[in-house]
Amino acid sequence: MIGRRVTHRTADGVRVPGTWRPAFIRNGDYFLTDLFIYADGLIDCWGLVTLEEFEEKLRSGWVATELPDGAEASAHDLASWRFTGPRTWLTPELLLAEVRDTIDQLNHRPDSTGRCLAAVDAFLADRTEEKRSAARAAYLAIPETQRHYALGDMDRKDGPLQVLLAGVGGETDRWPGEPVDQEEYDEAVAYFEERDRRAAKGPRTPADGPAEGHAPALHLPISHPLRPSPAPGKQGLRNDYPAPVTVGGVVHPSADQAYWAQTAADPADRAAIAAAPSASAARQLAADAVRREDWELVRTHVMTGVLRAKFTQHPHLADVLLGTADATLLYDDDSFFWGANGGRGRNWTGRLLELVRSELHAHRAGLG
Repeated sequence: MIGRRVTHRTADGVRVPGTWRPAFIRNGDYFLTDLFIYADGLIDCWGLVTLEEFEEKLRSGWVATELPDGAEASAHDLASWRFTGPRTWLTPELLLAEVRDTIDQLNHRPDSTGRCLAAVDAFLADRTEEKRSAARAAYLAIPETQRHYALGDMDRKDGPLQVLLAGVGGETDRWPGEPVDQEEYDEAVAYFEERDRRAAKGPRTPADGPAEGHAPALHLPISHPLRPSPAPGKQGLRNDYPAPVTVGGVVHPSADQAYWAQTAADPADRAAIAAAPSASAARQLAADAVRREDWELVRTHVMTGVLRAKFTQHPHLADVLLGTADATLLYDDDSFFWGANGGRGRNWTGRLLELVRSELHAHRAGLG
């Protein structure tokens, strides 16, 4: 639940909304701290990570949901203590589900509760057991800690919802061993019918769609692939991935080398960079060469052209890029201009990959 806990971070001048919740970090001892969650799918748990990486932090126990008896804990600059008989109701799965819901809420799109209520509406409009089963599955997909808030009814909690989804003769979690009778079921149906009558008109759908992608952010860490792979995965999106790129009639071993060759003012230097044995060697040759005048004003245009060439000339890599859906692509690089670098860089390579991805989608849809 976001409540009033509203914050943000700034990424290249762009305000990214977020919220936070308390959590324990296990770094030797246990530290009570704040877990910051942002609309672009990044989570700050003593370092910005993607949702996928956050799940790894949970599995490893870095973000702790188990608090062993006798463990040392502290809150920085506040207090320290030792656990005695600790009780916790969170599991890695529950906390991950709550964080996923929070990201949906920050983007003003249906979270697990919203999806459940939509499935309930579908069942009430067509009361088949198939629709009831789908609504029940959607209810169970709500984090267990949040289910009693699903109806926003502090008096009845999720009682009417459980009764509706159990059906006559079924059992609820609130009253196990007591089958739902017809009168209880009719009361639950009446509850939802009255709720629908009272409901305000739903939120307007933005004409241009959501402001953020629905897919989790994808981290493209620095790597140094030496040879192509039949299944390159996200490594194939790296500029130094060995996929020949033809730019200006010249074949370059990788997108990196195609880019660095164009930085040089002298044609001889450009040829030497294109022929370099590796992307790192090409970068070094480019650093030693005289740079083209006003390079910083045209470099994003040049990189866009290189990336278009790479993914046009290698359809299997275009498939990898298209497979990222509308995810924010966080590209790490030695350069803070091109790389995201834990939220400290401008991430221009990631942005341009997203642009080229959109162009590829448009082309395959016959739009250009």
